[in-house]
Amino acid sequence: MLAIFFVTFAFLSFISLKRRKDYYVESYMRKTIKESPYTPGISVIAPAFNEEKTIIDNVNSMLALEYPLFEVVIVNDGSTDSTLEKMTEYYELVEVPYAYIERIKTRPFRRLLKSSNPKYSRLIVVDKENGGTKADASNAGINVASHPYFICTDVDCILEKYALYRCISPIISSEKQVIAVSGTMLMANGCVVKDGQIIDVRTPRTPIPLFQNLEYMRSYLIGKMGWSAINGMPNVSGGFGLFDRSVAIAAGGYDAPSFAEDMDLITRMVGYMCDFSRPYKIVQIPDTCCWTEGPPNLAMLYRQRTRWARGLFQTLNIHRKMIFKKTYKQMGLLTLPYMFVFEFLAPIIELVGLIVFIYLAFTGAVNWNTAWMIYLTIYTFCQFLSIVVITYDYYVGMLYKRGYEYLWIIIASILEPIFYHPIITFCSLRGYLSYLTNRDFKWKNMERKGFKQKEESADGTDITAMKPEPATI
Repeated sequence: MLAIFFVTFAFLSFISLKRRKDYYVESYMRKTIKESPYTPGISVIAPAFNEEKTIIDNVNSMLALEYPLFEVVIVNDGSTDSTLEKMTEYYELVEVPYAYIERIKTRPFRRLLKSSNPKYSRLIVVDKENGGTKADASNAGINVASHPYFICTDVDCILEKYALYRCISPIISSEKQVIAVSGTMLMANGCVVKDGQIIDVRTPRTPIPLFQNLEYMRSYLIGKMGWSAINGMPNVSGGFGLFDRSVAIAAGGYDAPSFAEDMDLITRMVGYMCDFSRPYKIVQIPDTCCWTEGPPNLAMLYRQRTRWARGLFQTLNIHRKMIFKKTYKQMGLLTLPYMFVFEFLAPIIELVGLIVFIYLAFTGAVNWNTAWMIYLTIYTFCQFLSIVVITYDYYVGMLYKRGYEYLWIIIASILEPIFYHPIITFCSLRGYLSYLTNRDFKWKNMERKGFKQKEESADGTDITAMKPEPATI
């Protein structure tokens, strides 16, 4: 059954990619949006907590985005280091009178700062008490945002220069109200960065990020593109997504205690639109809009994936009344049932299957010829999906310009079912257990290796260095 879903999604994804390739010309789209007097504004919201080492570079990267009407809202979430002081000094920030309207409840708002330098007129800094989660800080940013659409991202993510153009395009061209747009997000591990932009796209060279990169490519180019084709998107990534601000506020914003705030928000936004019988669309675009540094080791991957699994359990439990309700259209009849069976139950079924297989093996009841045939069939299908992903990437414009970069992806696809998938299954089961036992989860800073920074020495020679970038997971 799962194979049928994946083949269907792969087919729907191909149709969407072909349609976009045939009718979408990015240069013409940018020109049209730039010259139109009706182009909607976008607020780029990025929570920041104890980011003193990289905050200036990261904010400069966001301010360098290309779009005719946007603002950057940095939410200082009660940082205990010099994050706010560094921004105040560099951007010449001053406190301004502001009537803060708490449309979405958050931890107390302290003040709002803007730059006295016209060069940084797009920048807004919100200072608030620490809320303990990214969701609480994001809600404060939504309250302050002045444009009809907002993008939620992480302050240490690298956004593509034309990401805002790419995300607003489906909204402008759609007859239905587009309430959210998901841009493709990939691993920046291994890529070379200069002045806040990716200048050399490379695959990760270490196992954990390499497996994640393949996983992300498969998720976006097959999974989410397929869901988007039937208007059944299960979530828009918390690392990068564009939302209709009015609908997000009406739905209650991000749920601060949630461990999967991205999926929870989309589910509630869809619920709101369906409750009031309003037509809507949620769109996935194939263009890479955001680069993030994935967990570089098993310990960090374990923390991330157990949190995601706990969040999935939590979200399905909260919104269980929507399942199989035709009122909620694709979300109730297809997306949530799929998430329950093939995402939530899958690790449990795998564990039970493994236990039964071990028992049968010890009792001599296994037909090994049949067992090997089943395993090879599943393994071959996994390789087929990886080849499809690489083919789709080539079709939409080849993300990696060097052919040997795809060799790394093929190697990852060969090893993934044997090494990486069991780890993810274990993390999922551990996340379920922590939710059932109500075990406390504390958000911690994660020391990342940082992006490769391309620099030039005095004689013009390129130098590549690694700079650590702490981030919250």
